[in-house]
Amino acid sequence: MKNQTVINEFILLGFSYGLRVQTLLYLVFLVTYMVTITENAIIIFVVKRNHHLQKPMYYFLGNLSFLEIWYVSVTLPRLLFGFWSQAMTISFSSCMTQLYFFISLMCTECVLLAVMAYDRYLAVCHPLRYPAIMTHKLCFQLSILSWAGGFSISLVKVSFISRLTFCGPQVINHFFCDISPVLNLSCTDMSLAETVDFALALVILLVPLLIIVFSYCGILSTILCMPSAQGRRKAFSTCTSHFTVVIIFFSATLFMYARPRRIHPFNLNKIVSVFYAIFTPALNPLIYCLRNKEVKEILRKIIGRSCCAHR
Repeated sequence: MKNQTVINEFILLGFSYGLRVQTLLYLVFLVTYMVTITENAIIIFVVKRNHHLQKPMYYFLGNLSFLEIWYVSVTLPRLLFGFWSQAMTISFSSCMTQLYFFISLMCTECVLLAVMAYDRYLAVCHPLRYPAIMTHKLCFQLSILSWAGGFSISLVKVSFISRLTFCGPQVINHFFCDISPVLNLSCTDMSLAETVDFALALVILLVPLLIIVFSYCGILSTILCMPSAQGRRKAFSTCTSHFTVVIIFFSATLFMYARPRRIHPFNLNKIVSVFYAIFTPALNPLIYCLRNKEVKEILRKIIGRSCCAHR
């Protein structure tokens, strides 16, 4: 420890390629960021302004879109600035702040996807009782639970990490401050921080995942018992978008966060992180809109009215 210098800033290695590749990545990420913000803002606007979408499913979809805007904004603006300025240093406090908000939003999305699965379970399995159970008050309480749970768990995780001492080399082999690359720069015993992080990762990932699995088991059982093919198709259509988003999100997050840190190959980490931290928030609105007849129909009407107004 005496020969090691304690550091108070890090260097984000990011994507250390040639100028042409970096320019291409900059353009791809910039377009992706703009598309993500626009798509999710449109969903929030449509859900808020249209009385036909004042239903629990769309209330939670609006929450998810609001989350996705902030989720991608935690990492992409700094990455784009780094491409433009070539300044990849980040202070310790900024790194911990970025880590806190990124993990908070990811944990919140875990709980929110479980809440959305429960909502679909009630709608399909208990359609007559659904309006009485899934009231506006319960919707609000479940959304608050999602946000408060995600931010609280992240606070515990990051508080343990921030207490560690970090020594040189100060290079983080990533494009943002993520748990695994940051932990590997610690020059003190990090076994407690790793254990707490791993245990809470399992809780925040596996508990919502179990709720989702049990909800879809109930949904599948109910659908298979429906007498009409039209009824089965309608029930399936209300769940396929959410199920697709769940598969994409949990596949990546379980791979990244629900296994011991030391076995992570960092270049693979960066590739997976690009997928779930940058491209997934852009894909989710497309998945929900393309598979949802109500949303598509309302968007057509809005676009049609806009075109007529400009003629």
